[in-house]
Amino acid sequence: MAKSESLRLSQDLKQQQTLAPMQLQFVKMLEMTAPEVEDEVRRALDENPALETDEHPMPLSDSGDNTPYYRLNASNRSSSDTYFEPEATDSGESLMEHLLGQLRQTRELPDSDIEIARFIIGNLDPNGYLTRTIRSIADDMAIQTGIDVDPEEVKRVWQIVRTLDPPGVGAADLRDSLLLQLRRLKPSPSVNLALEIVRDYFDLFSLMHYKQLRTSLSISEEQLREAVNVIRSLNPKPGATITGGEDDRLNHIAPDFLVETDSDGRLTLSLLNNLPQLQIAASFAADTGVEKKNPMADQANAFIRQRRDEAGGFIRALSLRQATLFRVMSAIMQWQRPFFLSDDPAMLRPMILKDISEVTGDDISVISRATAGKYVATAHGVYPLKFFFNESRDGDDTSSPTVMARLRELIENEDPDHPLTDQALTRILNQEGINIARRTVAKYRERMAIPVGRLRKQL
Repeated sequence: MAKSESLRLSQDLKQQQTLAPMQLQFVKMLEMTAPEVEDEVRRALDENPALETDEHPMPLSDSGDNTPYYRLNASNRSSSDTYFEPEATDSGESLMEHLLGQLRQTRELPDSDIEIARFIIGNLDPNGYLTRTIRSIADDMAIQTGIDVDPEEVKRVWQIVRTLDPPGVGAADLRDSLLLQLRRLKPSPSVNLALEIVRDYFDLFSLMHYKQLRTSLSISEEQLREAVNVIRSLNPKPGATITGGEDDRLNHIAPDFLVETDSDGRLTLSLLNNLPQLQIAASFAADTGVEKKNPMADQANAFIRQRRDEAGGFIRALSLRQATLFRVMSAIMQWQRPFFLSDDPAMLRPMILKDISEVTGDDISVISRATAGKYVATAHGVYPLKFFFNESRDGDDTSSPTVMARLRELIENEDPDHPLTDQALTRILNQEGINIARRTVAKYRERMAIPVGRLRKQL
């Protein structure tokens, strides 16, 4: 029996799906905002000699057949018409430019470290937080540049990035950012205590369990107050001092779309960007023509083919990105047509990612990426695309924005010494005829970045 068992064969079937480099590039571009993709195009033009702008593009046909998807505009106007195109106020250099500039001016780093730093900084969100793991960044470099980098090398350069200004940039999370900032302050009793609280008792601090903090640290109420004031003086969004931050919309948001309405109730959608038309350089269109037996010719031909393939993949990924964005926004515009005609939030229809997925045929993950961080401008304002997604609830046609506006109003007018719990907010809304569950109230409150009641209580 044992012998037969030893001879038994087992077979494990594994299915692994990998994305082609062009698909990975498309996914990355899809998540980019308009200014980010413009920077990406400029970078590609600088780095790839096989990629160039078309100085003599073909005339665009009325049907759009010859229109590159990265130059989409669904306007019915003639070429002589003018229209409003909102622009963001120039707030100076970007966070990436600011940080890379410091590295080049104050650190004598080899080019390899600068390249690693560029990937790390490229993965910082507008508030200065690192959005990917060290290993993921190393994998990204291998996929996008063909350079194999040890994660330990990425981690070493990451520690250098974390020493740059503004203090706290490059942190993995809020606690990490606060620690980076506290360690840059001049030591004092209150600073040292604040450092100890964030380092060893951050959970108690974040939950505002001040009595437990005093007991654990054996400190007075005055000592705690001074330490808490130090922590509150820190910047929870260090990158925002350079980029303007996610909430400073008037300073840095550049709308990705423009929706206009004419007197006949027709909606016109435009994809806003300043992208040139791209093509593969003529000198890279074919191999050298030299006999392949020549080793130097082999290397030259391999270089030409690699750069040509990279340029072609970039153009296809960019075209696919623009086509996807335009398709998704077109579906949103038609679904929320009553809102775009009136600019009245009360006219918003219940809509979820699945609805747009079914209209466009794109996967829900594609819809999510295409709408994340994107904005649309109308005659009355600029709106994040996430603003248009809201859930319908059983027995109630009230849209999420309306309920969220009422929630914000209730919280802004609450007694700061006795803030409303989610259950209390639910009860008030139910009494006002809005049929909503407590978990939905909690979800909307979190979406508006409003903490729970106990954390809104003043010290």
